[in-house]
Amino acid sequence: MPSIEALAREAGLGVGTVYRNYPTREALVDAVFRAEREELCARVKPLLDEHEPVVALRRWMDFYAGFVAVKHGMAKTRATAIPVGTVPSGDAKAALTAAVGSLITAGVHAGTLRADVRVEDVVATLAGIFLTAEDRTQAGRQLDLLVDGLRTAPPKSPS
Repeated sequence: MPSIEALAREAGLGVGTVYRNYPTREALVDAVFRAEREELCARVKPLLDEHEPVVALRRWMDFYAGFVAVKHGMAKTRATAIPVGTVPSGDAKAALTAAVGSLITAGVHAGTLRADVRVEDVVATLAGIFLTAEDRTQAGRQLDLLVDGLRTAPPKSPS
């Protein structure tokens, strides 16, 4: 990871400004992590405005997969990093649970997602996918399986 001095230069900031706001590399990484998590969670509403809930959920999961992939590198830098792929705790868990909850609720109201889905189970399953997937392609297939399992059953044809 680049030094704080290099990051300050790239951002067009004085190194003193960066150190005043982020006295350690970990503080800077944590701030970036929070900002990116907020951006990830903020994508829910626009996705729901543009797509049916199942599609919005699946697209949000792709954004989340990208977020987690970047965090693998950041976790090496963070002194107090939680293992990447584990269920986050505290503010991170609350934010992600709220984001997933909004998507699930919209799908339940639209009749496209099962009403018995527990948001916490989906968040934990996502963590498992991101922890065990060998690459983004495999993660994508696993996310497809997850979304298919969350869908309401198609109507049965009359016999």
